[in-house]
Amino acid sequence: MTKEEILELSKKVSKNTLMETLDIEFTEVGEDYLVAKMPVTSKVHQPDGVLHGGATVALAESVGSLASYVFLNTDEFFVRGIEISANHLKSISEGFVYAKATYLHKGRTTQLWNIRITDEAENLISVVKLTTITLPKKKTNA
Repeated sequence: MTKEEILELSKKVSKNTLMETLDIEFTEVGEDYLVAKMPVTSKVHQPDGVLHGGATVALAESVGSLASYVFLNTDEFFVRGIEISANHLKSISEGFVYAKATYLHKGRTTQLWNIRITDEAENLISVVKLTTITLPKKKTNA
């Protein structure tokens, strides 16, 4: 798939999902990474007016899972997240956050993603690790 096809696919699969609810937009793709952005508005704030850690983790899992989906053979396999951990380092109350997912390990069955969440000035907001698993799709007798 070309970069343009991947970004178009990301728009299609985001319809009527949490990604659409959180206004997550996939913006950049490379040979081994995927980037998404999310606006920081009251919609994703904690009660005290800063970005909710759960919204940050939802952004991270969205970009990591979609990266697994586009970089693996999804004709034969489906992808699921199986573990996620996040360290929130800095708060933010407005603007955009960007999530860049890069491989730490690309195995046949499991993949480990490093996802850096930064603000518009490239300050590190959170560091997330996501483990995904690829499982074979069931064959149907046609």
